[in-house]
Amino acid sequence: MKAISKFELLSTLEQETEKHLTEAVRVFQNLPEKILLKPAANGGWSIAQCLAHLNSYGRFYLPAIAHALDHPEGNACNENFTSGWLGNYFTKMMQPGSSVKKYKSPKDHSPVADLNAAAVIAEFIEQQEQLIIQLRKAKTVNISATRVPVSISKWIRLKLGDTFRFLIAHNERHILQAKRHLK
Repeated sequence: MKAISKFELLSTLEQETEKHLTEAVRVFQNLPEKILLKPAANGGWSIAQCLAHLNSYGRFYLPAIAHALDHPEGNACNENFTSGWLGNYFTKMMQPGSSVKKYKSPKDHSPVADLNAAAVIAEFIEQQEQLIIQLRKAKTVNISATRVPVSISKWIRLKLGDTFRFLIAHNERHILQAKRHLK
């Protein structure tokens, strides 16, 4: 990834998150529980399970991002962002359409089938609202120097900008998966 204005990147990611929030409110929130809990025809996750999976990542990343924003590193006036090789790899891996490969979800991020669908959607909506606030706050920090640990290892830390890119690409991937139930 070439260097990009951090403001342009954060603005694009905020728009994507706003889209996810709008879809959750307009589409998923108004569906009957029966549809939200119905497994995919191919045996895959239900809509509620897709969103519960995203919620599990949000429960890890949103507090980690909040901590990073409260303890920024580097010079805040750095206005450009260049993705790190690992952050770019993780993001590309999650972007819809970039790979037809299915990834096995880690056990602690695998959703159960018996869910309270309304609670899952409410949590997802709340998390998207928190993410938007964090994206706005990130405009005041150096998103290249500030680091966030990844969910699979506290020793691996991605640039804050890459963490946002990965998390939002992962959200997009599973929102598209959930929306396939509606066709």
